[in-house]
Amino acid sequence: MSSSASCIAVAANASTLKKNVICGKMNKKTGVRAAAAPRLTGVRRDSVVARAAAGNIMNENVGDKPVAIVTGASSGLGLWTCKALIDKGYFAVMAVRSNEKGLLKANELGFPKDSYAVMNIELGDLQSVRDFAQSFRRSKYVKNFQALVCNAALYLPNATVPSYTKDGFEECVGVNHLGHHLLSLLLLDDLAKAPDQNMKRLIIVGSVTGNTNTLAGQVPPRAGLGDMSGLKNGFKNSDRNQGALIDGTRFIGAKAYKDSKLCNMLDIKAFAERYGESTGIKFSTMYPGCIADSNLFRNHTPFFRWLFPIIQKNVTKGYVSEAEAGERLASIVYDPRYNEQGAYWAWKGGGDQLWDNYNNNDDSTRTIAFNNKPSREGRDMAKAQEVFDISTELVGFKPSALDGLSKKFDRMMASK
Repeated sequence: MSSSASCIAVAANASTLKKNVICGKMNKKTGVRAAAAPRLTGVRRDSVVARAAAGNIMNENVGDKPVAIVTGASSGLGLWTCKALIDKGYFAVMAVRSNEKGLLKANELGFPKDSYAVMNIELGDLQSVRDFAQSFRRSKYVKNFQALVCNAALYLPNATVPSYTKDGFEECVGVNHLGHHLLSLLLLDDLAKAPDQNMKRLIIVGSVTGNTNTLAGQVPPRAGLGDMSGLKNGFKNSDRNQGALIDGTRFIGAKAYKDSKLCNMLDIKAFAERYGESTGIKFSTMYPGCIADSNLFRNHTPFFRWLFPIIQKNVTKGYVSEAEAGERLASIVYDPRYNEQGAYWAWKGGGDQLWDNYNNNDDSTRTIAFNNKPSREGRDMAKAQEVFDISTELVGFKPSALDGLSKKFDRMMASK
């Protein structure tokens, strides 16, 4: 049985983490989840709060370092990806919901002050995404922009009632897919101008649970976009009984997440086909392995969060630490061998297949990725194009000549 399959098989009722909270309380009337400040402790709390209260933490001494934006960079995979990139000489722009938490975590991991910035973004608020893109374009960092890593994700595996973003989208799809779709579109032209034309990367993190050609992907509820009636309708007038899933069926929290990950993987295929040749950007998705103690599982029960890492470490052998997973994701950014357009990168050692975890698990299989095969739906190019078009319309992206002039103005501001 795959590592992710065992994850889902033992899942129980959802619970809320009592500390290190990322998601705020939900408004019962609107279903919109509010942002919540994390509970931070330590001797540096006061100085961190003071710096974060001033807004984005913009360190100007980027020098000639290549710049990579990483969403969801204040914890888990995103945080450790930033560390791995910084260790390789990159400047990491930590795109986070809480500047306070992002700065604290950067301090905890000892990031050099001239190696990172902390910038606010709320992927569940499209205006926040637009504001982030404009702020980044007006910063000194845009000149060395080399990679966009769309990593942030929300997982509500036991939810039976949908929650919604500020723009009215089902929350998992809104945060995991639509917010990243808009961010990618907004920064596409800037990334195309990267100084190293051979190392331009746009990566959206996928998941084995979005692939029905794996054991994990076969665990109900399975990912599947159906006729996409819910997405086409923008989730309007939806509730727990209808319209809040992409396929328009009754809401199931785990399926909402899996469908959003399937959208991520399809979206990359469409980006690669539409813009790969003209921009020179290498578009790809990836599955870093099962990070069993990741904050992604914060909405599972305490029992699940206790048991799952034990199973992954001792039974499936599929456990991957946050540090190892971060190195894997970072390698797709900095390693020139990962240049296949529209690839779905995965690793055999510490991956999703029990056989490989027991019989093909060594330094090479844990550190060198291969281009894995998505499910039939995950490689359906007609569906990929449809997902792209619907998503572009939903996020209100309509480029015009005026937008081009605005971008040129922003880049002029950055040069001053």
